[in-house]
Amino acid sequence: MKKDFISITDWTTEEISQVLKLAKSLKDKQKKGILHHPLQGKTLVMVFQKPSARTRVSFETGMVQLGGYAIFLNPNEVGLGKRESSADVARVLSRYNDGIVARLFEHQYIIDLAEYASIPVINGLTDFNHPCQVLSDLMTIEEYLGRAQDFKITYIGDGNNMVHSWLNAASRLPITLHLAIPEGYDPDTDVFISAQKAGKSEIQIFRNPQEAVRDADIIYTDVWASMGQEKEVKKRKKVFKNYQVNDALLKYAKPSVKVMHCLPAHRGDEITDSVMDGPHSIVFDEAENRLHLQKAILLMLMQP
Repeated sequence: MKKDFISITDWTTEEISQVLKLAKSLKDKQKKGILHHPLQGKTLVMVFQKPSARTRVSFETGMVQLGGYAIFLNPNEVGLGKRESSADVARVLSRYNDGIVARLFEHQYIIDLAEYASIPVINGLTDFNHPCQVLSDLMTIEEYLGRAQDFKITYIGDGNNMVHSWLNAASRLPITLHLAIPEGYDPDTDVFISAQKAGKSEIQIFRNPQEAVRDADIIYTDVWASMGQEKEVKKRKKVFKNYQVNDALLKYAKPSVKVMHCLPAHRGDEITDSVMDGPHSIVFDEAENRLHLQKAILLMLMQP
């Protein structure tokens, strides 16, 4: 049976451990210059509605390094759900390719692609979640803390797709997840309750960022207004002004705290230059690991 990666909850705890281990091995090979082409002759088609730097480049580079080839389709070439139905796109692409990665606005579209495709479908991001990013984050945390569980992470900002994926991760791996979010911007209630019911992790929502970061191993943030929310930028800057990750906030966390951001960053809004470029930041290690982790996903789903 073909397997997809639409949400972290699609995979078991054991599969998550497996992909992290594989990603580490692939990173070691790449750093040593060892050529490794298990996907030779395979093609990955990339269906993107949203602009991208890291997602596109990391998947394309990853396929090349694994010996395969990636085909990029921009919104005008597909018109997913408008020019052509998701079901028809999925059926046609399945006849040509060995895998699909999609970066979309509406989450339902990727669910439809997975339902009708006969090849693996990977979620490169939707408005609802961003699972590849959080698995890459776990890989990065493991590199610095020596473990991908039993740590305290404080997310500061909007209850967006990143928060949903961290909640999904918390339902599979035991962590302490503190969410510092302004009232009215909380994550999806069903996702939050589901993560709590899983009973793996300690999960709390705070309104006070200083309280939320106490004893944190990791501080995580994201933009205050995501793609598609451009009209809300002015309003959100007022709402989130006390939710900035800055040097003053870091003093409430552990002295060894690491700071993460999924990028792109709006410097001076959710994070300051001094933190982003400072000694606590592991933002660019995190960005690099998108490549290695996604190569592991590709292998787990597409390897013969």
